[in-house]
Amino acid sequence: MPKVFHIITRLDMGGSAQNTLLTCHELAGKYEMVLVHGLSQESCMTDSERAAVERRMEIARVKGVRMVTLPALVRRISPACDIMALYHLIRIIKKDKPDLVHTHTSKAGILGRLAAKIADVPCIVHTPHGHVFYGHFGPLLSKLFIGLEKIFSFVTHRIISLTDGEKEDYIKLALCPPEKLSRIHSGVDIGKFKQAPVRVSEKKHSLGLPQKRLVVGFVGWLLPIKGPMHLLKAMEDVWQEYDDPVLVFLGKGDLDAELRAEALKTGSNGRVHFLGWRDDIDEIMPIFDILVLPSLNEGMGRVLVEAMAAGKPIVASNVGGIPDLVQHGINGLLVPPGDEKALAAGIKQIIASPDKAESMGRQGRGLCNRFSLEAMIEKIDGLYQDLFALRHPGQPSLCELRPARAIEKCETRIPRPGGE
Repeated sequence: MPKVFHIITRLDMGGSAQNTLLTCHELAGKYEMVLVHGLSQESCMTDSERAAVERRMEIARVKGVRMVTLPALVRRISPACDIMALYHLIRIIKKDKPDLVHTHTSKAGILGRLAAKIADVPCIVHTPHGHVFYGHFGPLLSKLFIGLEKIFSFVTHRIISLTDGEKEDYIKLALCPPEKLSRIHSGVDIGKFKQAPVRVSEKKHSLGLPQKRLVVGFVGWLLPIKGPMHLLKAMEDVWQEYDDPVLVFLGKGDLDAELRAEALKTGSNGRVHFLGWRDDIDEIMPIFDILVLPSLNEGMGRVLVEAMAAGKPIVASNVGGIPDLVQHGINGLLVPPGDEKALAAGIKQIIASPDKAESMGRQGRGLCNRFSLEAMIEKIDGLYQDLFALRHPGQPSLCELRPARAIEKCETRIPRPGGE
């Protein structure tokens, strides 16, 4: 089997980490999979989150994925850790001699691709999982990341964008030649959301939510880039006209305390509920009447696919890769990012038209299949095979050339750097 290395800074419950784990799990057996990851300390996971991640990692190990923990591989910029991480990446890549290195997210993409180039890996693939070229940082840091991506695109054989919007941003910013870009949507286990065996009344009761009131739901990190404060302020406008809806925030993040304080200050009268991080999103999605994603920048938004599979109408920002998923007026409504008046108007439009909301939900169920886990795996597998064929023209696939190697089931751990 060809050997494929995946490199990522954090394994948490975020979309990029879960997408990477699923890819490794599904392709293990056809490829010898090695997943190099950091300690994920910056994710500040709760015990339940960490337990959920470890369960998923153990499932991947059983399937044959070898895990390599690299403590120096951190998300933040840290010269000492970054140099140490690069050193260990070069060592392990030179020792294992993978046929392909696939990096994920910005930091791992820089260090992993540099290490792969130094170690003379024949195929290098990078998935940004939503870029950081605007919305995340100030103008100077954004320009730095743009400059670095332009440099590292020279050593990358293929860059995977999650959406057409992300692909267009790469082309517009002249980050790499268009022929190096492949659009592969992030895969979602849509069956779990289509067939969730949930009694809505019982689930609402267990979560402390009122039984007969409409639920506006948000799922994601409570961070400025995701726009939860814009949603809360938009709901103040909604409540001027419709007293019934409750707002549910499902997730955690830096804005948690600020959002709670704002909800108290505006006198929401118990209409805002914070559920924190949960591992049962598939069971909670059925209680939502509307799913809202007010992001200021978004690579794709896996939760949109989950809402579509659950048959929910959507109101979301017309930004990044979201228009790939949400067709305005068909399975949801698109509004300008950061525009609280437009966001409120979209929510009120769906509340005012139950028949239209039901139609949007049906349309979403029909559209979600293109974003399935199976579709993603098939495309990634095809991309790998295309790259192998380009490196070995006129020869059989590497899958036919290589005898199966014994796959180590144990976890390899690189020494922890001082101070980490």
